[in-house]
Amino acid sequence: MDRRAFIKIGGALTIGTVLGQGFQFYQAVADSKGEKTSALAKNKWGMLIDLNKCDAGCTACVDACRKENNVPLFGDKERDIHWIRKASVKQKFPNAREQSVPLLCNHCENPACVQVCPTMASFVRKDGIVLVDKHRCIGCRYCMIACPYKARSFVFKETHDWTNKDVPKRMHGVVEKCDLCVHRIDKGQKPACVEACANANNGAMVFGDLNDPESGISKLIANNAVQQIRADLGLKPKVYYIGM
Repeated sequence: MDRRAFIKIGGALTIGTVLGQGFQFYQAVADSKGEKTSALAKNKWGMLIDLNKCDAGCTACVDACRKENNVPLFGDKERDIHWIRKASVKQKFPNAREQSVPLLCNHCENPACVQVCPTMASFVRKDGIVLVDKHRCIGCRYCMIACPYKARSFVFKETHDWTNKDVPKRMHGVVEKCDLCVHRIDKGQKPACVEACANANNGAMVFGDLNDPESGISKLIANNAVQQIRADLGLKPKVYYIGM
């Protein structure tokens, strides 16, 4: 790297730092005015998935998510968008077995994706849902690198699949991910994947308020041996599993 290139990079980093501080100030003002949330702070939404009830051949949650949120398949396996996907996890020791595990954004309390976002496009609502403001996303993909769950996708080209008018038309050149069907939650409904799982007579997915000790999800967590994926990272994910 020559001297001129080094100076250019240094200047860009300085500008980025100043802008980042400005965006942090904007975020603080927005949060104080309640501009970033339409939910009550008393709620903290989470999900529990009972793998003992999850059928390996069932794709009800994945199909419902695509239909509800207009999540496209471009036909490129490396870059296709998945808000929720099912992975086959094999265990060799001590007992050989294979499980079908639904994977999605864990809506962490300390999300790494939010910490690295230079424009504060990634943020946490007061009810704990991690969202992406696509008007502020610059497509840098730092959040995709930081997320240990591989839960974010980059919209690398436009799509005309816009069947659900309740969901804003997706933008090209931004990052997106599972938002727990926030448009449904704000109407008092459950995420599409949870509803579809129940309709498929599996009932493996449970959604509810973690702040309410009387909610179904809170009671299941209290009365079962539950696990979180990579809980050791300290991100405090709000997706729990039974039977993992």
